[in-house]
Amino acid sequence: MICTAAASFLRSAPEPRGAIHIPIMVSEVMDGLLIRSGGTYVDATLGMGGHTEAIFLRCPDVKMVIGLDCDAEVLEQARSRLNPFADRVHFVCSNFIYLSDVLSSEGIGQVDGIVMDLGLSSFHLEASGRGFSFSRQEPLDMRMDTSSTLTAADLINRLPTDRLAELIWEYGEERWAKRIARHIYERRKRAPILTSTDLAEVTVHAIPRRYRSRRIHPATRTFQAIRIAVNRELDNLKEALWSLPACLRPGGRLCIISFHSLEDRMVKRAFKADGRLEVLTKKPRTPVPDEIESNFRARSARLRIAQRIDL
Repeated sequence: MICTAAASFLRSAPEPRGAIHIPIMVSEVMDGLLIRSGGTYVDATLGMGGHTEAIFLRCPDVKMVIGLDCDAEVLEQARSRLNPFADRVHFVCSNFIYLSDVLSSEGIGQVDGIVMDLGLSSFHLEASGRGFSFSRQEPLDMRMDTSSTLTAADLINRLPTDRLAELIWEYGEERWAKRIARHIYERRKRAPILTSTDLAEVTVHAIPRRYRSRRIHPATRTFQAIRIAVNRELDNLKEALWSLPACLRPGGRLCIISFHSLEDRMVKRAFKADGRLEVLTKKPRTPVPDEIESNFRARSARLRIAQRIDL
């Protein structure tokens, strides 16, 4: 059961403005990709299919979109949404780090554009039942690929306190990481922490009341850190930033939407250091106020765009 302090933060947190997943910065991404007739594109994080749908709506004569997602359940949701374009969408249950192999198996050399949206879909937060949200009492799972074995509960209940603190600090940039880790340790000595609300409660208690933000829930950064660790998100992004440019034709565009500073810094540095790419966004593009007003989850989105050059 959620403690009074935790419950008050859950009530004050902004509620999602609808259960249907709304793709982020659609117009900016479509402009960035330079969608053209006969082009072949990759949605490397297909999710609920919003950006892929937008590609076909922007240019009905697109030849093909290859949609990758490592979550088989969410891939089925995308199939339903994209049914009108099913003959031109190739659905692949795979991580984007394997895109080169996927293209090879499809008989494709290089593509005209790649989009990656590194955020969570509404499905994960609201319907997956895997404990991604601190406002829902669900098993503490947080796996995007349910075929993997490591869960959030495994990390929370097994990691040594110092390693747990390091993880929360490194991936969540949480100033109270050591204190949160100690509270988790004391709580799990009495009983395992097995649900998302259990973890939210412990985190709220760990942060001194006067330092609890009213803008974001106190457990936000801890949940982010655990999710990143469970899914190896930064490791996968690092590998993808090295491998994806080779999948683009000269002139092809790579559009990446990130949602926290760790990802955005990685994308910025990789684009700048990669001699195969021309950076087209010196500063990241951000959602317009109207989009943030209609879709609160867009508030922290950052879009960076690069173009493959002809070496």
